[in-house]
Amino acid sequence: MAILGIDDFKSKLRGGGARANLFKATINYPRFAGGDVEATQFLVRAASLPQSTMTTTVVPFRGRELKLSGTRTFPDWTTTILNDTDFRVRNALERWMNGVNAHSANTGFTDPLDYQSDLKVEQLDRDEKVIKTYVFRGAFPIDLSEITLNYNENDVVEEFSCTWSFQYWESNTTS
Repeated sequence: MAILGIDDFKSKLRGGGARANLFKATINYPRFAGGDVEATQFLVRAASLPQSTMTTTVVPFRGRELKLSGTRTFPDWTTTILNDTDFRVRNALERWMNGVNAHSANTGFTDPLDYQSDLKVEQLDRDEKVIKTYVFRGAFPIDLSEITLNYNENDVVEEFSCTWSFQYWESNTTS
């Protein structure tokens, strides 16, 4: 077997590798929440490409285990968002969550079509061309973090995280 060198490695790393800082996240708000989709695309500072897990079903047979595929689960998805002085994204997310379950009463929309929406994260190349797309189907916010305030923090933009539950994800390479 030939010893591979750096040039061999370089030839396999297409486009110089996908970069973690080249992405765009799109949050499509339900009508009642308002929300500025375009502003959100710029203010989502961190996200992730999604995870899915296949469970296994184990069937014992004469001292051995036959492993069969089980169900697929989709863990929650989290975004980190920069806060502007208008609180545009934060306010829309608070309205969204309040529409699902009001702060003052245990009431809210009951039809998932009224409060669930599709979210999207796109991996970009260095020319800002989309090279991979994930769509989170039937998503809604389930956790909106605090915004930490601190006299010791100079020259820092506030940020907060939002955790999303969703039904499943699709990518541009799955159907």
